[in-house]
Amino acid sequence: MGRLIRGLAAEGNLRVLAAETTDIVEEARSRHGLSPTATAALGRAMSGVLLLAFLLSKTPKERIGLQFLGDGPLGGPVVEAGPDGSVRGYVKNPSAHPPLRPDGKLDVGAAIGRGELKVDRLLANEELYQSSVELVSGEVAEDLVRYLWQSEQIPSALLLGVRVAPTGEVAAAGGVVIQVLPGCPEEVIDRLEQNLKGQNLTPLLLEQGLEGAVETLLQGLSYQPTDLRAVGYPEGHIPLAFRCRCSRERALRALVYFTSQEREEMIAQDGGAEVLCHWCGTRYRITPEEIRSIDGETQAQGEVPKA
Repeated sequence: MGRLIRGLAAEGNLRVLAAETTDIVEEARSRHGLSPTATAALGRAMSGVLLLAFLLSKTPKERIGLQFLGDGPLGGPVVEAGPDGSVRGYVKNPSAHPPLRPDGKLDVGAAIGRGELKVDRLLANEELYQSSVELVSGEVAEDLVRYLWQSEQIPSALLLGVRVAPTGEVAAAGGVVIQVLPGCPEEVIDRLEQNLKGQNLTPLLLEQGLEGAVETLLQGLSYQPTDLRAVGYPEGHIPLAFRCRCSRERALRALVYFTSQEREEMIAQDGGAEVLCHWCGTRYRITPEEIRSIDGETQAQGEVPKA
């Protein structure tokens, strides 16, 4: 279970959201069998989309989706989250693992590559707003900052980090976004830039925890955490979790788009069908009886045209 905290700094001139996502990223690594670089890339994107979901959403039913359409070998990440604290995501090539950078760090930028970042915002009324920006580095944080500035006119600082242990497991993961609000004094911006210069989030998370990391990044800027217990979170933070919206019923509905003949071939050749959810890696085994029940429904409603 991950968690999110929030607050204000510099007398209300800075808005702060911070997420600890170690368990979430580890679950994604385990579900998808990710290489270390794929873990770092997907983990950064999942932390980032969670922060954006809380930063941009105005109602609990909205959702934010990100697609990193780069020319690198990873194929993604593709992630989705909502202000209910749920997040899911995947990459097309989970084994992608380019050589380390000259400084010995995982080369997430090379894995994602250059291309386009697509952002989908699904509002509570089911309206979909889509926008895109150029991928400037593939390192995720820089690309999301560019999106926030170009598409949302939100000047922000964003730190994302994933530490992968030598065993391959996730040792620490999280993100911090600091939004500069209108009218913020220049001296506050200068101090924030000084505080952030050369900072790496994962050592702070490992050494000081989430709250300590935020206080270090905002040293001298009078950070005041929001009392989330007063707004319905008794533990003082908003819980976050890897949570997919797939189900056996949805998997069965996916077979509606095959013809009756194609569904019979599934039964004859494979003894049924297997539907894989690419978001979470869950496999649904569909029995012949379930497949044939689709025929009865489509005959009653008229055959659904092939997608």
